[in-house]
Amino acid sequence: MKRSLTFISLILMLMTGVLTGCGRRDPESAAERTVSVTGVATLAVRPVAVDTTFEAAGVVRAKISTVISSKVVGTILAMRVREGDRVRTGQLLAELENREARAQLEKALAGLREAQGSTEELDRNLKAALAARVAADAGRRLAESTLRRYQTLRERRSVSDQEFDEVEARAQVAVAEVDRTEKMRQVLEARRQMVEARIGQAQAEVNAVQALVGYARITAPIDGLVIAKQADTGSLATPGAPLLTIEGGGNFRLEVALEQSRIGAISPGMSAKVRFDPAGGAEGMELSGRVAEIVPAADPATRTFTVRIDLPSNSAIRSGQFARAVFSGGRREALLVPTAAVVAHGQLASVYVVDERGIARLRLITRGRTDGEQVEVLSGLQPEEKIVTVAALITREGVQIK
Repeated sequence: MKRSLTFISLILMLMTGVLTGCGRRDPESAAERTVSVTGVATLAVRPVAVDTTFEAAGVVRAKISTVISSKVVGTILAMRVREGDRVRTGQLLAELENREARAQLEKALAGLREAQGSTEELDRNLKAALAARVAADAGRRLAESTLRRYQTLRERRSVSDQEFDEVEARAQVAVAEVDRTEKMRQVLEARRQMVEARIGQAQAEVNAVQALVGYARITAPIDGLVIAKQADTGSLATPGAPLLTIEGGGNFRLEVALEQSRIGAISPGMSAKVRFDPAGGAEGMELSGRVAEIVPAADPATRTFTVRIDLPSNSAIRSGQFARAVFSGGRREALLVPTAAVVAHGQLASVYVVDERGIARLRLITRGRTDGEQVEVLSGLQPEEKIVTVAALITREGVQIK
């Protein structure tokens, strides 16, 4: 029994010695296996002041957009334009059926001609009344002059009372004739004014009916582009129902929705970068816009404010395109590393950090905004840590940088 225990103890001691010998690492052998790399640049990461920005998505709309509708009820006889056509101010867009309006116009014109015709006879009568008034006035002056002479002769007893009475009566008749002709002239003048009022009323009616006739010809109110056609030939046009939509060409603005926490950071006149969605046909296009207005009331559903940004003239801009506005949010400190220092593993990113012994260790980082040749590091690095500026020069983790 004692021999068995002794034998087992001996075996355990031998195994322990073997395992201890296998676990030892020769420092010189490990050093021989460490690979050294020279000519690799390193960088001590330090916080730097950077401009902060925030984005808001929106849709491009025309500054001027006009919905064309009819002012009268009528069947569309012809639609003269299509979507995509450019139109000029006053260009005919559509024609409506207007037989009733034309009949009313003929009636109004007939009434105007009748009123105008009656003025010719009145003018002749008024001319005759004026002539009679002049003749009566001349007769009155003659009768009054004769009466004065007869008064002198009567005082001298050269004429009889009968002759004097006759001359005096003729003078009175002359005065009465003047009054009669003057009243006739006044009556004719009053009739002339009434006829002129009738003419004015008839002309106003003609103008009103002509406007109705003109409503049957729908013309373009502005220069622009037809972007939508809501009716076609044969349709019934009614007041307020849209027929066409025209946008003023060349003048566009971006409308974005901005949350309440950001609205205080912008103001009218502020500049903003506008980046277009690649799917909108303007891939890579970036323009400089300017904040035109901020709608003071928030959308009750989304609690966002609408901000309108004026865009410069550009032939590639179309209404309805998706774009993002980039606003300046001030300055802050951030850790920036060269883009070449980042090693990408799918969605993960790492950099080689050089420790105090000069060994390059791969460390995961969280990337932020990429701006040209620099990447912002949100987490994973501390200020003053050294990194390899060009990760492609390192073949693997654990190499020594000299």
